[in-house]
Amino acid sequence: MTRQSSEEAAAKAGVVVRELREIDEFREVYRLFDQIWHPDPHNAPVSVELMIGFAHTGNYVAGAFEGTTLVGASVGFLAEGGALHSHVTGALMSRGIGYALKLHQRDWCLERGLKKITWTFDPLVRRNARFNLVKLGAMPKAYLEDFYGAMTDAINEGDVSDRLLAVWQVAQEDQGRRDVQVETLPVLLGSEDERPVVTGVQGDVVLVGTPHDIEALRRTNPAAAKEWRTALRTVLGGLMGGGGRVVGFTDRGEYMVVVN
Repeated sequence: MTRQSSEEAAAKAGVVVRELREIDEFREVYRLFDQIWHPDPHNAPVSVELMIGFAHTGNYVAGAFEGTTLVGASVGFLAEGGALHSHVTGALMSRGIGYALKLHQRDWCLERGLKKITWTFDPLVRRNARFNLVKLGAMPKAYLEDFYGAMTDAINEGDVSDRLLAVWQVAQEDQGRRDVQVETLPVLLGSEDERPVVTGVQGDVVLVGTPHDIEALRRTNPAAAKEWRTALRTVLGGLMGGGGRVVGFTDRGEYMVVVN
């Protein structure tokens, strides 16, 4: 696909994305993240002091502004292997602001000769998997069990913090549009009445499903949500731990995994 510019994406989202430098701006980011996640006050995603340190030492702290109002932000730090690790990114509205921030990150990395951006995401959240794998073209490289330990924010509370480590090779042309439609592949993890079903099928390439909306399921049926966590850890985590590679994400919400 044609590489879209960060300026074009920002204009389409109705925002301006820029790096942040001032203490008051970092305080705005802190308030924004608090509004999005409602975390425990003792366990905020990132502190004002840490953002100050990151920005001062050449790391990434950026915000998306609608006029003078901050509506999205992203904080990351330099990592080994010529990478930026995107620690936290959030936006108040789902209208392309997160995409604009990611493309701004990509340009920031390219200007500094960095090769890739890494971040973690909850493998149960289907919309995030689709955004990361299909929209951006990042690929999961590792399944990380309970990566952050117990989390007490309004979105994750009551669930363990299993994550996938995503790697986006920004120096290559965009690798997006992996929204694969493969009707004939065996489904190793499916769904029935909102609950996970492990079929035990085998194949060189298998599909591993996700719940339609895990965040809603945590509220309406916590037992089913926990079943999904256990099933995905066992199936997807087991496959990746054994050398399996996630190579796509279907339009039905399934990871496509090449099994070694």
